[in-house]
Amino acid sequence: MENRLDLTFAALADPTRRAILIMLLEDDMAVTDVADPFEMSLAAISKHLTILTRAGLISQEKRGRVKWCKLEPDALREASIWMQSFGQFEAVNLDAFERFLETELKSVE
Repeated sequence: MENRLDLTFAALADPTRRAILIMLLEDDMAVTDVADPFEMSLAAISKHLTILTRAGLISQEKRGRVKWCKLEPDALREASIWMQSFGQFEAVNLDAFERFLETELKSVE
């Protein structure tokens, strides 16, 4: 599981790869369509896609002469479960805490 998490978080660390994942939320896309909005070479996009594929976040398949990318929605499950374990450390709602203190201080007076 550690290696899988490492690959997932390493893949998510790059803003270009996160943008690609967001694009693939809509539908499967040809590699050339994935590359279109970015100001980088097709070879550079292919490297990003390879990293996403190794992490299991996307899959790639050839349909005819075109290579397609597909989001793998279950791929983030392990990372999500790992992150949820930190849910016990949620941020404190300071407004609610202030109201609690005011109530407590009034009861002491």
